Amino acid sequence: MTSATLELPFIAELARDIRSTSGDTATVIAPFTGQPLHALPLSSPQDVADAYARARLAQIGWARAGFAHRRAVLLKAHDLLLSRRESLLDTLQTETGKTRGQAFEEVFQAAGVTRYNALAARRVLGGERRRSGLPVLVTTRVRYRPKGVAGVITPWNFPLSLAAMDVVPALAAGCGVVQKADNQGALSILMLRRAFIDAGVPADLWAVVTGPGPEIGSAVTSGADYVCFTGSTPTGIRVGEQAASTLTGASLELGGKNPMIVLDDVDPHRAAAQAAYACFSSLGQLCVSIERIYVQRAVADRFLQEFTTVTRALLLGSGLDYRADVGSLTSQDQLDRVTTHVQDAVSHGAPVHAGGRGRPDLGPYFFEPTILTGVTPAMLCFADETFGPVVSVSVVDTEQEAILAANDSAYGLNAAVLSGSARRGLRVAGALEAGSVNVNEGYRGSFSAVDAPMGGIKGSGLGRRNGPEGLKRFVDPVTISLATGVLRLPGTGTEFARLVGPMALLARTLKAARRR
Repeated sequence: MTSATLELPFIAELARDIRSTSGDTATVIAPFTGQPLHALPLSSPQDVADAYARARLAQIGWARAGFAHRRAVLLKAHDLLLSRRESLLDTLQTETGKTRGQAFEEVFQAAGVTRYNALAARRVLGGERRRSGLPVLVTTRVRYRPKGVAGVITPWNFPLSLAAMDVVPALAAGCGVVQKADNQGALSILMLRRAFIDAGVPADLWAVVTGPGPEIGSAVTSGADYVCFTGSTPTGIRVGEQAASTLTGASLELGGKNPMIVLDDVDPHRAAAQAAYACFSSLGQLCVSIERIYVQRAVADRFLQEFTTVTRALLLGSGLDYRADVGSLTSQDQLDRVTTHVQDAVSHGAPVHAGGRGRPDLGPYFFEPTILTGVTPAMLCFADETFGPVVSVSVVDTEQEAILAANDSAYGLNAAVLSGSARRGLRVAGALEAGSVNVNEGYRGSFSAVDAPMGGIKGSGLGRRNGPEGLKRFVDPVTISLATGVLRLPGTGTEFARLVGPMALLARTLKAARRR
C-alpha cells in the first residue's frame, strides 16, 4: 500500500498547522502496516492558551462579518472538500485503517454538515419575535449571541466527520474553535481545516492542538466558552465535571452498547445484510455500531445462518481502492481489547459462528468480523462496549422481551429495528431508550440526517449535535423587550388597584383566544 499523497514532505507541511512550540513529538503508526507514519508535533498548555487568545481576537471580526459572509465561505469549503476528496480518502485510510468506501462516508458527511450549517444558520439563529406577556404594551424579540470560542475534543475513529459535526456549526454561529485532535486522526483534521482556511476562514479562528488528554484536553476544556467532547463515558464524565466547575456548557457524545431488534416478519437474507453493515462497518469502531442483536425465535435460525454466511464472505483488505468490504482495527490497543473480549466470551462457553481471530497475514491489527451466541452477564462483551467487530446474537420470543433486553443497558446512544412492516418497526422504535433509532437500517439513516439532533441518553452523554439543536449549542439567547409607550405600566399601589381588573380580563381573553 502506497500513496503519493502522504509523502513525508506533504505530511511535514501539513503538520506545521498544529499549534506547537514544545519541540516534542509523538510517533503515529499506520494501521495497515504497523510501521511509523510520521512524527506528530505536540502542543503545550501554553500553546493552547495562545491559541485561545488568537481565536478570541479573530472571532470578533468573524461574528461581525454576518451570516451572508459566513455562508459564502462555508459553501466554498463544501466544494473544496468534494474536489479534494481523493487526497482526503487516502489520508483517512492511511491514518485510521478503514476501507475507501467507509472513508468516503466521512467525506460525504463532512460536506453535508457544512452545507446544512451554512444554509441553516440565518434561519435558526437570525433572531425571532416572541409573544409578549403584555400585548400592545410590550414587544419581545430573541436574538442569539455567539458564545465566543468553543473547545472541541475529537477521537481517532471518525476524525473528519466528527470534527465537522462540532466545528462547522460553531463557525456558522459566529464562534471560533480550539480543537484537540487525537494523534491518530490529526492529519485528516488538518486537511479538513485547510479546506476551510483556503475558503476564507481566518487561520487563527480555528486552531488545532495535540497532546496527552489529561494535560492538553484539560487545557482545552478550561479555556473554552463551550465544550464539545466525543469519546468514552469515563473520560466524558471528567470533561463534564471540569466544564461544570466554571459553569461552562458542554455537549458530550459518549459510549454505547447499541442494540438491534430483528422481528419475525423480516426477510432473513436482507436483514442479515443490513445487520452485517451495521455491526462491521469501520470494523465496529464507530460509536453507533451495533453490538447486540435480539432476534425473534420464529426467524432466528434462518437469520443466524444468513448472517453468518454474509459475515464470512466479507472481504478484508488494505488497498487504497474500493475492493475491500472491511478494513483494519486502528491500533494495538484496539486489537488487544477486541481479542480480550472474544477470548473471554469463548472461555465462558460462547460459541463462535464467524470470525473470532486476528489476521496478521493481512496486517498487524486486522481481526475478522465475529458473531457470538450464548453471551451471558459473566462475559466482558455482555454489557461493556467492545468498540470492534464483535456482535452477540440472542433469541427472544416476543417483541416485549426484545424491547426489555435492548433497553437493559447503562447506555442509550443508537438502536435499530428490522421489520417487514414500517408501521410495526416504527412502533417498536418508539419504545427503545436511545438518542437515535433506525428502522430497517443500522445507523446511517440517523447519522446522515444533518437536520435532526444526534446524541445519547443515560450513560451515552448529553446535549445534541446536528440540526437546529446543534447550532444553538454555540449561542446564548438574549431576550429583548420594548415598551411601546401605548400605555404606562402600573408602578404605584393606586395604579395597580385601577388596572387589576382590566389585566385579569386580558388574561381571560388570551386564554379564550388560545394564545400562549
